[in-house]
Amino acid sequence: MRSLSRPIPGIDPGAAAGTDLPVLKPYRLASRGSVSELGFSRWLDSLGPGVLIAAAALMLLWPVLVLAQGGYTHAQAFEALWRWLPFLVGEGFTLNILISFLTMLIGTAAGVLVGLGQVSPVRLLSGLSWFVTQLFRNSPWLVLLFIVMLAFPFEFELGGKIYLIPDWMKAVFGLALPIMANISEIVRGGIQSVPTGQWEAAESLAFNRRQILWQIILPQCFKRMIPPWMNWYAILTMATPLVSLLGVEELVTLSRQAMEAEDNHPELLLPYFGFALVIFFLYCYPIARWTLRLERKFAVKQ
Repeated sequence: MRSLSRPIPGIDPGAAAGTDLPVLKPYRLASRGSVSELGFSRWLDSLGPGVLIAAAALMLLWPVLVLAQGGYTHAQAFEALWRWLPFLVGEGFTLNILISFLTMLIGTAAGVLVGLGQVSPVRLLSGLSWFVTQLFRNSPWLVLLFIVMLAFPFEFELGGKIYLIPDWMKAVFGLALPIMANISEIVRGGIQSVPTGQWEAAESLAFNRRQILWQIILPQCFKRMIPPWMNWYAILTMATPLVSLLGVEELVTLSRQAMEAEDNHPELLLPYFGFALVIFFLYCYPIARWTLRLERKFAVKQ
């Protein structure tokens, strides 16, 4: 039985909690009042948008001012870009678009098959499809490109004739692997997003599994798969400059070759790579905006 002379915290009313153990109190710097955790953010917010825009413009103009001290002017750099422009667009960026189209075509066809395999009732097929999806979905794209570029032959013989495999075609196969895996997940998610009542209703009407899948389920989830499919196409297009690391002569590779032909002046970096940035943005941004519109249009109403 406890003594009534010593109140116990948490049991007796009015008893304050305490301890005789040493406690390390938090360190606080308060030489001039309390220090706010969001002080820098509030100070940054108080500057206003005009100051931030001016600071950003100064940061962007600083490399230009430094490079302007050389003898090669930016006017000459942009003039050189204008001379090489038809070559960069016609031979370089066109190849980027061709790689993205063929990669998306092959990746979509293979991804649909693997995605259907993931929802297959056959355990071996679904397990194998899941493994392939996770393997290529979680692998670095550049590593896959190196493996395909170095492992694939550069030519093959068929009917007594030798056919060459260009580097850009091997790059298409390398990029198609992660695209296949991500399209597979889109197909699997789209199929599983259809309510189970659709399957049960179709089974009650004596439809077999193939008929249910191709005539009832896939037509419903087709619209739902379009926005993520377009999003992956935009991501793929922006990733095509990776093939320049393997010697494929696309926009970035040809830009470097053009700068070498112009004696590698530092002033050429901003116009050439700035042009690559702008042309990719002008191509991919409308796709991204269109994707958002389709996502809102085809959103499932709750």
